[in-house]
Amino acid sequence: MAKPTIILATSNGVGMGHLARTTAVALALKEVANPIIVSMAGGIAETPAFLDIRCEYIPGRDRLWMPREKWDIYVRDRLLALIDETDAKVLTFDGVVPYPGVFATRIKNKNISLVWIRRGLWQRNLLRFVLPLYSRTMDLVIEPGDFARAFDFGPTSKRKDAVLTSPVSLFNSRHAFTREDARKVLGLDVNRPVVLVQLGTGESDVNAKMAAALEGLLGWKDLQVVLTKAPIAKDGSSLAPSTLDLKVIRYFPLAQVLRAFDASICATGYNGVHELLPAQIPTVFVSNIRGTDDQEARARWCQESGFALRADQNNLSDITETVRRLQDKATREQLAAKCLELPATSGGAEIAGILSALALQGRPVNRKLFTRFLRTVIYVGIRRITLIYRHLNPHTTMQTVHFEPPVFGDSTKVEDLRELLKSPTRFEHLIAGASDSYRIRREEIANAAYDDLKERGEKQ
Repeated sequence: MAKPTIILATSNGVGMGHLARTTAVALALKEVANPIIVSMAGGIAETPAFLDIRCEYIPGRDRLWMPREKWDIYVRDRLLALIDETDAKVLTFDGVVPYPGVFATRIKNKNISLVWIRRGLWQRNLLRFVLPLYSRTMDLVIEPGDFARAFDFGPTSKRKDAVLTSPVSLFNSRHAFTREDARKVLGLDVNRPVVLVQLGTGESDVNAKMAAALEGLLGWKDLQVVLTKAPIAKDGSSLAPSTLDLKVIRYFPLAQVLRAFDASICATGYNGVHELLPAQIPTVFVSNIRGTDDQEARARWCQESGFALRADQNNLSDITETVRRLQDKATREQLAAKCLELPATSGGAEIAGILSALALQGRPVNRKLFTRFLRTVIYVGIRRITLIYRHLNPHTTMQTVHFEPPVFGDSTKVEDLRELLKSPTRFEHLIAGASDSYRIRREEIANAAYDDLKERGEKQ
């Protein structure tokens, strides 16, 4: 029997959590299905070469490549075209809430099963009021487990509409590099201590947290500091003390080289916690309070359970002092030993099993007429609300957009994809090995979405 195709879509979240979970599921699916990852996250550039599976990038609405009112239809048509091209049986979405264009796919194609992979630990924000409606539009909801689920008192915690699995992690002790090999891969001195810092930069408060954390590393003899992003403020000034030995790296998946590090400083996102702790990396968590994820609840659980240190994200002095505690070898050994007590992170394989079984059914699990009607109503309502909201609160322009005909390409090379995704020229990414008919359909979708292309054609 031929393997079924399953499309795994992700939003562009604050961090890499959505894409990391999806990558873990895709790896587990490879034995039983043909997974395809579709993502709005820039990290998708790293994925094809690592996974050896087909991937596509879809520009997020914040890139402003097209009029906002066109974007949901563009996403819907992109997904429908990919479903037709690959004969996919299941479409999953890992994101805070599904975009209207995602569940519109299910309205147009009644033979696809739509699954929402919905992380728990939500903060109590306005989205909790529409949570039941979004859940009702799905054929299935899956909640990846969370180490800190006991501290989850948010709007998803009492719901019974999701299948709960074990936590999902990209870290695999059997496949991860040894300490020495990981350091060689990253170009690090194998004999000196190394700390990984993943806090990000951008807004002034985030920059201040980064600077406070790096200050806590001063005095650690022979230390090497590895960052995933240069510690530079928007004005070009450095956030790091000049005496630190810094190295900025890009490596995907980072989980594969985590044994290179003696300690880490990280935001308390889902993938950070579920990769660093299983890898037994002594960690200070500094929460990011933006978005829907309740990172503070997860950080409190980590600290109170003894698996990590938590710094008060509101107190820069506390961040510095808590990070300084990592310099104590006994503290690091105690944290690393405690992490051996953590439960298994087999959620990726569990979700893969659920999705492959659903694909082999050959038909959606939810065909009720009322649900189909509800999807349509929610699509129209949510889409209108989001358009009004964005009219009143437009996206901040992040980069200049070159309004020229888009570049089409199916490259799987990391450097090529990075450059194309960063470029101000609009990029229409195609899965490797796409048919001519798919290319033609994609050109039609682009022409419909990019108003300037239509206007240019009318003038010719």
